[in-house]
Amino acid sequence: MPQRAAIIVLLLLTPALALAATPGAVDLTAHWAGYAAMAVFALAYVFVVAEEFTGLRKSQPVMLAAGAIWALLAIAATGLGHGESVHEAVREYLLEFGELLLFLLAAMTYVNAMSERNLFEALRLQLLRRGFGYRQLFWITGTLAFFLSPIIDNLTTALVMCAVVLAVGRDSPKFVALACINIVVAANAGGAFSPFGDITTLMVWQRGIVGFWTFFALFLPSLVNWLVPAALMHFALPGGQPPASQGSVRLKRGAWVIVGLFVVTIFLAVSFHNFLHLQPFMGMMTGLALLKLYGWHLTRVARGLQADEFAREGAPGDVDAFDSYEQVARAEWDTLLFFFGVIMCVGALGYCGYLALASQWFYGDLGPTKANILVGLASSILDNIPMMVAVLQMQPQMDTGQWLLVTLTAGVGGSLLSIGSAAGVALMGQAHGQYTFFSHLRWTWAIALGYAASIAVHLLLNARYFTGS
Repeated sequence: MPQRAAIIVLLLLTPALALAATPGAVDLTAHWAGYAAMAVFALAYVFVVAEEFTGLRKSQPVMLAAGAIWALLAIAATGLGHGESVHEAVREYLLEFGELLLFLLAAMTYVNAMSERNLFEALRLQLLRRGFGYRQLFWITGTLAFFLSPIIDNLTTALVMCAVVLAVGRDSPKFVALACINIVVAANAGGAFSPFGDITTLMVWQRGIVGFWTFFALFLPSLVNWLVPAALMHFALPGGQPPASQGSVRLKRGAWVIVGLFVVTIFLAVSFHNFLHLQPFMGMMTGLALLKLYGWHLTRVARGLQADEFAREGAPGDVDAFDSYEQVARAEWDTLLFFFGVIMCVGALGYCGYLALASQWFYGDLGPTKANILVGLASSILDNIPMMVAVLQMQPQMDTGQWLLVTLTAGVGGSLLSIGSAAGVALMGQAHGQYTFFSHLRWTWAIALGYAASIAVHLLLNARYFTGS
């Protein structure tokens, strides 16, 4: 049957996993426009997966696909007398993207500001100066990745820790490969138990499906997810230690104040959501305004300094004034625009009715537990962002325990392959030739054991969140 075949293809190519139909949807599942939408999105995603080999940024094919798909759907819907429904659907998805864009833009600007003030460089040099051995550095960088990613997101954390590994492991390619795998797993696991740690957790929190503090029930499952493969890789690490570095770096003026403002901004986001019942991005944008005001203050201070103070060697951060708009420009726009393309493309498939068809087989026949575990496995190939976008847009009827499960599996499932998460893809570029797809693949079995163990721990320890769904 053509419809059954289309459902199976969709399940393989997209995360079409839910029960409710998209509001205002038109049944185009057997229409030429629906088939064309699936084909265009599948082709675009082939280019996304092949980013490492083509050099084509992942945002470009999905943005082009989004425009092409909605144009086709508008033509088809207008011909069927449903032209207004297309307009309303696009507006709905644009609103969803806008909220996430503003939230992430504020968070990325703060991270860039802390980087510009040399906080991450100071951390890197502190580790280099300690004279740790390779095995100690393996665990230190992994631990830092696990505990930093809930705050500054898994991608930024992975890049910072990889810089440390490359600096200390230049004479040991084996150490670099193992340490990078460890960082990817730890960063993804750490991001899974915090609303700020990964885009997937952020989306679930902003929808109001899981409360802010409830996410921390995933701490132990996430920790197990990292510790199991890390313990197995420990025995393959080389002995000895790299030569210590004597370099130093000064923090620029206002570095710690910016850290404090970031903490205040997180508090504002949580407070706006929990107490004022406003979207979290309002708190984040309010915090971004505080950063910009402080940047204005730093600029005035820099301009007011005497010329001899500017010229004096070693004046920490007094020479360069802080430009908050420059930090906005340095946001990861490729990721933000990729997110736009994914929301619009997956939303279009929901508008056609494909997600509702696929979900009945997936969640209805397999059950939510098996379905959510498979979401994580699929995210190792398809990336967790489109997986979670589809799950959220279709709103499956699940209890809190199942929503925590899919948040966990989507977050850590990408660690199974190097191409399954933004952290893995970024480190393949940063540690080119040392951390590769195949070096990661050799340890997929160990990561899979951690994946299974984390699910078992969640089902055991968080049984109170399951109500029989």
